[in-house]
Amino acid sequence: MEFTKMHGAGNDYVYINCFDEQVEDPATLAKQVSNRQFGIGSDGLILILPSDVADVRMRMFNLDGSEGKMCGNGIRCVAKYAYDHGLVEQLAMTVETGSGILSLTMSIGPSKLVEQVLVNMGVPRLERGEIPMAGPVAEQAVAVSLVLDDQQFEMTCVSMGNPHAVIFVADVEHFPVVAIGQKIENYPWFPERINVEFVQVVSPTEVIQRTWERGSGETLACGSGASAVTVAGVLTGRTERKIINHLRGGDLELEWLKNGAVMMTGPAVEVFHGNFDPK
Repeated sequence: MEFTKMHGAGNDYVYINCFDEQVEDPATLAKQVSNRQFGIGSDGLILILPSDVADVRMRMFNLDGSEGKMCGNGIRCVAKYAYDHGLVEQLAMTVETGSGILSLTMSIGPSKLVEQVLVNMGVPRLERGEIPMAGPVAEQAVAVSLVLDDQQFEMTCVSMGNPHAVIFVADVEHFPVVAIGQKIENYPWFPERINVEFVQVVSPTEVIQRTWERGSGETLACGSGASAVTVAGVLTGRTERKIINHLRGGDLELEWLKNGAVMMTGPAVEVFHGNFDPK
């Protein structure tokens, strides 16, 4: 089958155009293509499919084969692929995801190809029952305490269509993201596991983020996670509603609007095309 390798701020996925290709077992395929030694190498697999309710539909799978409902960096690349490859003709489009239909606006560069994408990430879900998270279903999990290996962490949990735990730290570069991230991902509070964002505040309008993604490990960027960080920063009084987020793979611009929606702007890059023979 034909594939396209793309990334948004370093968060890389293998994309399959399912207008032309058929994928019978995406969970197994995700494991095969994601392997960086024996496959193509990626953080996961994203399928671009026809939709009855939007311009296209997106399904995303982590490198362990588990399916996620949403990927902020991935959806920008879906929009770029759809426009650059003629699946849509307009620069404003909608994408059906596992967490609902999202609206996107694309910006083209001198090459007439898409370079930046603005995504309306929707309204954050803050109640424990929506995240989902253990505890009273209607209660918000803002600045809650978690004790892990005799260490106490303060976290704010937000769903942007997928669950995130945001932890603010003094020095994110030297923080043990892998050791702590995988433990929190699988902590009993989170029945569907959880993504974990470790964030250093530079100023009220600037942060640095590292991400532990459930099912994939540490990744260079996470768009839905950056959106959750924007919300958590406001809720805990650390940041303003409009910020620049520096991730290991690049920068994202984010704003939590007064109407409740989180807007995210960032790059979408096509790396290469190829053919893959699933074994």
